[in-house]
Amino acid sequence: MKPAAPADPHATDPAFRTHDHSHCQGDALARAEDVAEQRGVRLTPVRRRALEILLEAHRAMGAYEVLERLAADGFGHQPPVAYRALDFLVENGLVHRIRRLNAFAACMHPGVAHAPVFLICRSCDAVAETGGDAVRAALEQVATAQGFVIERANVEALGLCPACAGKDAGC
Repeated sequence: MKPAAPADPHATDPAFRTHDHSHCQGDALARAEDVAEQRGVRLTPVRRRALEILLEAHRAMGAYEVLERLAADGFGHQPPVAYRALDFLVENGLVHRIRRLNAFAACMHPGVAHAPVFLICRSCDAVAETGGDAVRAALEQVATAQGFVIERANVEALGLCPACAGKDAGC
């Protein structure tokens, strides 16, 4: 059975609020499998495991951290193992590259056209993927005025998640 797309693909990511993470993780993995099937690409065991590792928590992970986890699962210790899997996942819209952190985060809306904005907690490294339609529209407007055509944009905002902001506020 084909998993349904989220009702609002640009809804706030659950990373910063209490939610059933196993359900969240399972839904994202099922959608990723569906996207791979629709595109006629193969989610090999190492690619699938790399995605599962990224889906375990709402945070970005570096390639070497993913590699360590893959190696512990018997997928090899050589960096190309992780980099090839991550490159495939990024190319197919299943994972996003978070440039500020030189890391990767699972896409929470695979197969759905969206312009994500990443909210990155500088304290705990949690990453929320949130809809960026308004940001993208403003960026398009500025670019069009300059005669510039945007092919790809990656918006990343650094700050504090609600839990860490509460700690800084003395809560």
